[in-house]
Amino acid sequence: MNIIWFKRDLRIWDNEAFTNACEKGPIIPLYIIEPELWSQNDLSYRHYQFLMECLDDLKADIQKLGQDLIVRTGDALEIFREINEECGISELWSHQETWNYWTFTRDKKIRKWLELKNIKWNEPAQNGVIRGLKNRDGWSKNWYNKMKIDKFLPPKKLKQINLKSEIIPTPKDIGFDNSYSFDIQKGGRKSGQKLLDSFLKIRSKNYSKEMSSPLTAFDSCSRLSAHLSFGTLSVKEVFQATEIRKNELKELPKEKKGNRIKSLNTFSGRLRWHCHFIQKLEDQPEIEFKNMHSSYDILRSDNFNIDFFEKWKTGNTGFPMVDACMRSLITTGWLNFRMRAMLMSFASYHLWLPWQITSRYLATLFTDYEPGIHYSQSQMQSGTTGINAIRIYNPIKQGVDHDPEGIFIKKWLPELSKVPKENIHMPWVDAENLNEYMPPIVDETDARKTAASRIYKLRREKSHKLEADLIYIKHGSRKPRPKKIKRKLKEKKPDIQKSLF
Repeated sequence: MNIIWFKRDLRIWDNEAFTNACEKGPIIPLYIIEPELWSQNDLSYRHYQFLMECLDDLKADIQKLGQDLIVRTGDALEIFREINEECGISELWSHQETWNYWTFTRDKKIRKWLELKNIKWNEPAQNGVIRGLKNRDGWSKNWYNKMKIDKFLPPKKLKQINLKSEIIPTPKDIGFDNSYSFDIQKGGRKSGQKLLDSFLKIRSKNYSKEMSSPLTAFDSCSRLSAHLSFGTLSVKEVFQATEIRKNELKELPKEKKGNRIKSLNTFSGRLRWHCHFIQKLEDQPEIEFKNMHSSYDILRSDNFNIDFFEKWKTGNTGFPMVDACMRSLITTGWLNFRMRAMLMSFASYHLWLPWQITSRYLATLFTDYEPGIHYSQSQMQSGTTGINAIRIYNPIKQGVDHDPEGIFIKKWLPELSKVPKENIHMPWVDAENLNEYMPPIVDETDARKTAASRIYKLRREKSHKLEADLIYIKHGSRKPRPKKIKRKLKEKKPDIQKSLF
């Protein structure tokens, strides 16, 4: 019996592993609920709730083919052992998965057992991320070639098998508290398809202009990120649907096109970025918890300011745009990219908190939590990659630029409802209308300058550039590798090369 192990590819359309497994004969379509995975501190109720809705749609789609989705709960390796004893496993099929470090180590254990049992594990890539990549030369070209391949179609019918499924545990069974999940996005392929359709036809009209402000981003952004993370839609089918829509728009009169094509080009670029960042984690799983550049290991290693952390995580820092974004995220499970970057930057620079702790908390809040993107961005916004520009967001300026009237701020900070718009970004100048809203916990200018001074001091050291060149070769997005960089690679110290490669 062949097993198709669904992971974060919860669909039967454009699912290469599923299509190919079905061509081999009878299959067991399997999803495993792993309690130990869901006990990790980067996962939360909102992720599990979204998963259950995705499994409902997947189950319905498989039943239409005459089969049942087999759900088992427990340790994956033990479940494979049980199935092998019960009916024998011919081959295992699943997509390559780049999730958190726990799943990385789990897969290594399963691979070792499969090799001992002489069971073949087929793992096609599903999203343009390349396993075992030697360097980034030509990566973008390969990604576009992957996106142009025809979508994989499901079979018309599956043979019924005599294997019973278990009841999916409730969030309470898993041990989750839902007190911070009030208005999260709905999961399932049908919801994803509706979002894709409405974005391409209507909501993307001003995507390029409106994606940076939380006032407009909730509607103008695609909101497909959670569906891409859980795989109810594939990156490829979203890319191809976008290309079809762009071709349709080209046929329209100029006055009807507006900025639509530009917006969709911007969106397509971000689909590529999606995989670009996941590739970093695929190549170096340790960046989930380890600084990409070792020079920064000495930073933020002094006493952890628990008071700053608690105020930041609850939206009580005294900086309106930071607090409004955090409270909005807690309630909805989503925030646009620029505001995510600001939250991380503020925590890492102004509050000098270690990204390893703050990123874990944010991971539990983002319904669309994608480790490859999340930890790469956490390090970028914290200045620890060694190859990216240092961007320290001024939270006051971000508010002025992206919520000039204070509409978003007043929605999420009702205690500031009486503050006039000219003071809304610095309400402490109008103490009479603060209504128990706290003053800033740090001096913005001093905190920003102090953080910048510490970071740039490290970046000026010769040893910093040595390691940064190697990191760029391993992770940087670029055209074919310049000869100068190639030559430098041969000159680098072997101990640094070993740690990165």
